[in-house]
Amino acid sequence: MKKIKTTIKHPFLSSVYILIGLFFLNASCEKSNLNIDAPNCVQNEIKKIKIEEVRNPPAQVWKWEVDGQTYFYITSDCCDQYNYLYNNNCDVICAPDGGITGLGDGNCPDFKEPIEKTLIWKDNRQ
Repeated sequence: MKKIKTTIKHPFLSSVYILIGLFFLNASCEKSNLNIDAPNCVQNEIKKIKIEEVRNPPAQVWKWEVDGQTYFYITSDCCDQYNYLYNNNCDVICAPDGGITGLGDGNCPDFKEPIEKTLIWKDNRQ
């Protein structure tokens, strides 16, 4: 019986490596299709929300502009949870509301000017 030499020793592993490579190539080239002006961390949070079950009430992301700064307010899932406010560097500033009392964590700055709030994303899934 004659033996045939092959160049692929483990065809299954080769296929796995190719699939992993394609996955990372696709992930690294992924562009946001959210069409919102928000830092990457906020857009990533929206992407995470979109793969979860729909929140009750549905999640919202608001852009707050006040005292020359821009913040992003993201609602949490349901009752007694804080709704967090992030700065442009994706640091949590405070929880303006939510929690057991509904009054937040009490760590928000005292804004001098009125807050201009703009809804930039809402989960419209049913």
